[in-house]
Amino acid sequence: MRSNIFCIFHTLSSFTTRSRLNTRFPARTPLALKSSMPSIPFFGSFFGSSASNNMASTSYPDQRTPDEWRAVLSKEQFRILREKGTEPPGSGAYDKHYPKDGVYTCAGCNAPLYKASHKFSSGCGWPAYFDSIPGAVIRHEDRAFGMVRTEIVCSNCGGHLGHVFKGEGFPTPTDERHCVNSVSLKFTEDEQGAKKEDEGK
Repeated sequence: MRSNIFCIFHTLSSFTTRSRLNTRFPARTPLALKSSMPSIPFFGSFFGSSASNNMASTSYPDQRTPDEWRAVLSKEQFRILREKGTEPPGSGAYDKHYPKDGVYTCAGCNAPLYKASHKFSSGCGWPAYFDSIPGAVIRHEDRAFGMVRTEIVCSNCGGHLGHVFKGEGFPTPTDERHCVNSVSLKFTEDEQGAKKEDEGK
């Protein structure tokens, strides 16, 4: 239970470098996180709208208005993708989803974001990916809640995906964890079809 609490705290905090983690917690702590997080309503509410509104300052190919987004997204999708909210840990459909093949696309605009081969088990209650499809994700500095984190958004529509953390010690090729809301994603086994759909936009 303590390891699970640490993982959520780390997702909230700016402790993203290995040196700072090692001063408070053992270096191997993140690797021991194998169990999934229970749904904790407190953390779901704490993760409200977070990142500063970079959508207004960055130009994305998909320039739909808020009303146009409301017409195609559910209330929860709009809250997370367009208002930068976060789903409660352990509640997402893709938290324990580990297909061998396929692609995760943006739930807003269907742009391909992550391959199934990018996904790994972090035990933190949100889908985790060690890399994204090249050019699919844009990073922004997020200073909400008095912390400095790196927000990740869809490069096609600016939809909020989650945050990326580096240096946690997971045995992945990049030593990064893209902590993504399931609500921000859709999954298809047809990777080629997803690419063609995105190229046609």
